[in-house]
Amino acid sequence: MLIAHLSDPHLREKGHLYQGLVDSNAMFDLAVETLNALRPEPDLVIIGGDLVDEATEAEYETVRHALARLRQPVYAIPGNHDEREAFRACFRETGYPTAAGPLHFDTGARWRVRVIGFDVTVPGQHHGDIDDAAFLWLEQALTRCPDQPTVILMHQPPIESGIHFIDAYKCLRGERLAELLLRHGNIERVLCGHVHRFMQAQFAGTTLMTAPSTATSIALRLAEDSVPASYVEPPAFLLHHWRPGHGLVTHWVPIGNFPGPMPFF
Repeated sequence: MLIAHLSDPHLREKGHLYQGLVDSNAMFDLAVETLNALRPEPDLVIIGGDLVDEATEAEYETVRHALARLRQPVYAIPGNHDEREAFRACFRETGYPTAAGPLHFDTGARWRVRVIGFDVTVPGQHHGDIDDAAFLWLEQALTRCPDQPTVILMHQPPIESGIHFIDAYKCLRGERLAELLLRHGNIERVLCGHVHRFMQAQFAGTTLMTAPSTATSIALRLAEDSVPASYVEPPAFLLHHWRPGHGLVTHWVPIGNFPGPMPFF
């Protein structure tokens, strides 16, 4: 099974640039083109939040048009730049919850690897949080399929990256998530976005990864007095490949067209 994992496209209304400088729409179109060229094709696509930048109706219309080019089912969670009700309306035809509140999802037994979308966003804020209601929802979801290989998709990572100006907006109360996951031996990955960089760490007996943004990258500045900044670095997405007896292997996939193939390896 192949799962394509994109994040933080920050799509804008047609004709508008991300932060007034970067054509994030064109960059996401190239990501879709790169994804569609994969062979074999991914079974499904997951997106780790911040689909839009200002959460306007026009931006979500851009999302609908962009995702229409994908042949796979798409599962997404909101990020801190999304607005839950507009997000819900954007994905309503795909069967997302219609009730108010967090936009968790659970693919259940439809796929060999189960994907749980865990919405930890706090409306109006940039950090995430695992409140009592979210914790209870996830606890019950994990109990339903205790043996199926499972990945958990959330926006803000529950750990620090070492980049202080983004760590101020991490997911709070990550220790309670760790305590819960340690009770389950079927968690293949905890997958996040938000930091606009690839990052990998051990977490709660499994591996936590962040997907890079399909738009800009937050500057890798680890000094405590560093000034916040971003770069237009080569964008990428992650491809998670699961095989029976092998578990999950993750590939970092650069977005774009490159010289090759060449007759050597």
